[in-house]
Formats: sequence, structure tokens, C-alpha cells
Amino acid sequence: MERIIKVFLELLQTKELNEISVTEICKHAGVNRATFYANYLDIYDLRDKTLETLRGMAFDLHKENERNSYNSDDFLKLLRHISENQMFYKTCYRLGLGELPNDQYDPEDIVRYGRTERVMYHIAFFRGGFNRMVNLWLQGGCKETPEEMLEVLKAEYNGLINRS
Repeated sequence: MERIIKVFLELLQTKELNEISVTEICKHAGVNRATFYANYLDIYDLRDKTLETLRGMAFDLHKENERNSYNSDDFLKLLRHISENQMFYKTCYRLGLGELPNDQYDPEDIVRYGRTERVMYHIAFFRGGFNRMVNLWLQGGCKETPEEMLEVLKAEYNGLINRS
């Protein structure tokens, strides 16, 4: 399955999803169609399962600190993961799937931890800016190190934290 996913991600760098065939994936991956169909229903199922697996890897980076407030070490882990998995993240943004799910933050948690309703706007603003920053970084080939990108993030986020 790893070869199928690798070929799939490579093909997505130059083709639209609807231009990729199972036959093409199998040929480039060196597997037969039966192997493909033993694991996936079709190209769209391959896309969904690939994204689910890789997104899960990204979200697992933060499980240990799920309930904590802002932690720059968490962002550094994420930035390193992005840098090490550029093709995946480029593909997500290319397919319009780069943004974090909207349900990641539970409004009850915000109230429980003594934050105001205004924080939901802050989260939306931060998420949009962060996603755009990451997409821009990816398009530039991640020339800056994750540590340099963390400094950019801290500089921008610090002003928002001090005003909250």
C-alpha cells in the first residue's frame, strides 16, 4: 500500500484527481489491479484513506498536549512534520484540503477553561493565517527551517496573545 500511496501523491503533483487512473497507479507502483482493489474501492477511496492516515499522523503530534494552551514546542513539531512531508501537505492544499477541520475546537472547552466567546473569532483568524503561511512556505519549497518559521509564527501570534 505504501507504494500505491507514494505514486498517488507523486501523480497528484502534476495531474488533477480525475485525470489519474487506477491502471496508471498500478503501473507506476509495480502492483496489479487486484492489489489496488483489495485495499481501495476507487481513486476517491484511495484519496480519502490517504488523507485520513496522514492527517492522523499530523494530529497525533499534538495528542499529549491536547488540553494545554499555546505551546511553541507543539508548533515546532508540526512545522517539522510539514517540512518532512512536503508532498503530502502540498497535495492537501492543492486539493483544497489543507485547512484543519472546523470542529477541532469544542466551544464547551473554551467556556470550561474560562475563555470568552471572542476566542472563536481568534481561532478562525489564527487558523486562516497559519494555513496561508504554511501554504506559502510549501510553495517556496520550505527553504526556511521549521525553527525560522516558528519565529515568524511567534512574532505574529505574540501580538494577538497580548491583546486577548
